[in-house]
Amino acid sequence: MSTELVLIVSDLLIPLRTPDIDTQFKTILVPNKIQHILCLGNIGSQATFDYLRSLSSDFHVIKGDYDINRDLPEKQSIQIGNFRIGMIHGHQIIPMGDLEILANVQRELDCDILASGFTHQLSVNTKEGKLYINPGSLSGALSPLVEDSTPSFILMALQGEEAIIYSYVLSDKSQKFEVGQIEYFRGGDDLKIVKQIGEENNNENNNNNEININNENNENNNNENNINEEKNNLENVQKEENIEQNVLIQNNNPNILIQNENNEIKEADNKDEKIDE
Repeated sequence: MSTELVLIVSDLLIPLRTPDIDTQFKTILVPNKIQHILCLGNIGSQATFDYLRSLSSDFHVIKGDYDINRDLPEKQSIQIGNFRIGMIHGHQIIPMGDLEILANVQRELDCDILASGFTHQLSVNTKEGKLYINPGSLSGALSPLVEDSTPSFILMALQGEEAIIYSYVLSDKSQKFEVGQIEYFRGGDDLKIVKQIGEENNNENNNNNEININNENNENNNNENNINEEKNNLENVQKEENIEQNVLIQNNNPNILIQNENNEIKEADNKDEKIDE
């Protein structure tokens, strides 16, 4: 069974609100690697349009509220594998991103998956067995409707009745982008989250916390060892003094020295046991 790769992007607005797509995304978005490209509007420039079209021969695009000079459809649906995918930019949806209103568009287009943009925020939802996805803004272009716009896109792998949704998010441009993974079966309401965005960072933080805890334990152990060492030194000094005293009275009471020697052996054994512990 073949797998169809579908790249879904939206709201680039280049160069109106941002200079370009981040280099990290451009490095992985290369021609002839993905079978289908769906752009949900607001491209911004002819150069950006040509770049997206160069990624795949099967290129579909609809009109956004800033694509005023293009003869593009407001919405459309296409068939890829077993899935019917609907496309709308989303500026027509009031309130913005409202799932109930999007469901009306889904019924109108009679699609299994409805892809919409405009919000500049990535989202994946289901309603009554249908999948609703929003790839966010590929360029992370500023929007007056949201406080912070993070560069993101969605790559879907369609195989039979299953859609695997990979979400790519660049929350910090000084760090590598993060990838999430969600599984959806056509007609189902359940989404299986295989990997959540930020999961690796959380694990790394947990590892760092564990390292810090270990460091604290090591410091405590070192402090305890130092205390024990000082205590042992004091005990050794005391033993030496006792031995000298016992040697002086050896002729008068030899059993004392023998008893002290046995005590020294016992104490040495105890030291070894402490070290083993």
